[in-house]
Amino acid sequence: MTDIKQAETSHEAADKPINRTVFGIAAALAVAFVAIGVIWPDQMGEETTEALAWVTSNFGWMFVLTSAAFVLFSAYLALSRYGGIKLGLDDSEPEFSTVSWVSMMFATGMGIGLMFWGVAEPLTHLNTPPLGGAEPGSAEAAALSMQWSFFHWGFHPWAMYAVVGLAIGYFAYRKGAGNTVSATFGPLLGRRAKEAPGKAIDVIAIFATLFGSATSLGLGALQITGGIDDVFGEGGGSKTLAVVVIAVLTLCFVLSAVSGVERGIKYLSNANAVAAALLVFFLFVVGPTVFILGTFTQTLGDYLTHLPSMAFDTGVYDAEASSWLGGWTIFYWAWWMSWTPFVGMFVARISKGRTIRQFVVYVILVPSLVSFVWFAILGGTAIDLQLNEGWDPPTDDKGSIALEASLFDTLREFPLATVTVALAVFLVAIFFVTGADAASIVMGMLSQHGTEEPNRLLVVFWGVATGAVAAVLLWAGGLSALQTLCILVAGPFMLILIGMCVSLVKALRQEDYDSTLHLRIRRAVEHAQRYPDGP
Repeated sequence: MTDIKQAETSHEAADKPINRTVFGIAAALAVAFVAIGVIWPDQMGEETTEALAWVTSNFGWMFVLTSAAFVLFSAYLALSRYGGIKLGLDDSEPEFSTVSWVSMMFATGMGIGLMFWGVAEPLTHLNTPPLGGAEPGSAEAAALSMQWSFFHWGFHPWAMYAVVGLAIGYFAYRKGAGNTVSATFGPLLGRRAKEAPGKAIDVIAIFATLFGSATSLGLGALQITGGIDDVFGEGGGSKTLAVVVIAVLTLCFVLSAVSGVERGIKYLSNANAVAAALLVFFLFVVGPTVFILGTFTQTLGDYLTHLPSMAFDTGVYDAEASSWLGGWTIFYWAWWMSWTPFVGMFVARISKGRTIRQFVVYVILVPSLVSFVWFAILGGTAIDLQLNEGWDPPTDDKGSIALEASLFDTLREFPLATVTVALAVFLVAIFFVTGADAASIVMGMLSQHGTEEPNRLLVVFWGVATGAVAAVLLWAGGLSALQTLCILVAGPFMLILIGMCVSLVKALRQEDYDSTLHLRIRRAVEHAQRYPDGP
């Protein structure tokens, strides 16, 4: 994702000052949160858990309804008359070839989340089946586990990214309003989009990015400790080791940021994507190839068939189902929403000159297909081991699937395990560094009036803040604390996403009016030229 650093920027953008109000408020709140977490970790954990229970019980339906609406809204934009409008001037051309454009979108989808959950989620659902009452460890549970994994990583998250990317790209490159979240609210707020209300929107966007990225980095740290435990036989589940891992990798990010080796990180990120592809290709070849192909085919059909019912399921009639949805589906929707400023701004930047129709089709369908293939290979391999080979998946002290160790234990069942485990740890570590790099750039952009190359010290600050928040959350409550804060922060940001959709529609309708007015003026001029003395 560090390609964003290589984007051409104007001298005007490079000279933009730091938005002291946005940065000051966001930085002060972030520092205060870290301080509270360090001083009173237990109290913070208790308070946030209570807040989460209140949010999920009262507003879980809103997360479900809004996320489904984003899918429908994206489809409407692609199929409507607005599909031919470009993210840029009418004569603008794409900066990147379709192959390069799609490749960079692959990079946005290949993050720590896929590494962490690729095996962990299907295995967890197989042994504790989601909704429907299937027997744990059964073929029915296996089908449900893959179906829900596809659902959580399919059209819904990428529709959220598409909506935000479209809004930012449209207002930034077609209307010249600026490359910030607040700039998309011009049709709704007018000049207030650049005043206090707009600044508040950017502060919330920074916080959404901060906690969404911290969640990903926390997951990465947990998985690295699982890899260390797999190699050395100790360290798994250690909060202290996880915090040390975060500190070391954050230091690596800071060194890369201050040394100006952006190009090296860019190449490392691209190499990381290739290495991830090699890892899944290796499992596809040496693993249960036919079973994987069958899993992909059947699960794709199950997903498309049951998509409408899953998309609107709130578990309102079943307390157990409601609790499961809160811990999985609502968490995912909140996580994706918190990532929308980050991924949306990046995808918007590389999509200048594309039409709305092209944007929606490629941004939603292509990365979703990558996720489906990823889960079919990693999750399908692990499920085959348990169902057909008698393999016992790793468990923690409570008897649940050991999430951070599941990938490594799966790799241990195949040849070259030492190499593949080391490769997996390397992948997570570099995803950590490059992820912090890209997220920090976006927070820097929001703190500096949308400039595409924010001040380097600003980027370092937000990178360190992200690592600190991830460390505090892990120390306060591990994975559950990461999930809790992600949902709580995404709540208010969800309202901003809805506002962005309304603002985008209002602007697109204005395009209709402008086009009609332009056509009438042109016809009037032609008529006057044809009949200079009147009709």
